[in-house]
Amino acid sequence: MGEQTVQLDPLDARLISLLAAEPRIGVLELSRRLAVARGTVQARLDKLIARGAIKGFGPEVAPAAIGFGVTSFVTLEIIQRYGHDAVAEHLAEIPEVLEAHTITGGGDILCRIVARSNADLQRVIDQIVGYAGIGRAHTIIALAELIPYRTVPLVRSATNARIT
Repeated sequence: MGEQTVQLDPLDARLISLLAAEPRIGVLELSRRLAVARGTVQARLDKLIARGAIKGFGPEVAPAAIGFGVTSFVTLEIIQRYGHDAVAEHLAEIPEVLEAHTITGGGDILCRIVARSNADLQRVIDQIVGYAGIGRAHTIIALAELIPYRTVPLVRSATNARIT
């Protein structure tokens, strides 16, 4: 998917950083903390959302906290006549598939999946590879999360801004 490039300035970076740290903060409090007009904050937010730089404001759920303590990464080799889209539709029907990406290298699709246990992981993998469009799966179990998914350091780097 060709996403539009969004240029960020220091105010955008400070706004994103504050939202990342305190997702429930309101526009009025954002404007107070950033020392800019409420209308400016709202306009910046609207623009960042419209351009796809901010994708959502929903809660970030920790799978382990709701019973899915096993995380793994699965590389799939697909049967080309089925195509990526059909395989993606199959994967989207499996709740334990948290994300899937087409990739280069030794496989065609990389998925991050979760399961309740190692035995449950086998069930999820069986469900994934049960589709005729998938030829082979290679699974790696994650032992510990060293760096959680994050974007604020990237935002800081993109703007060359020092965010406090």
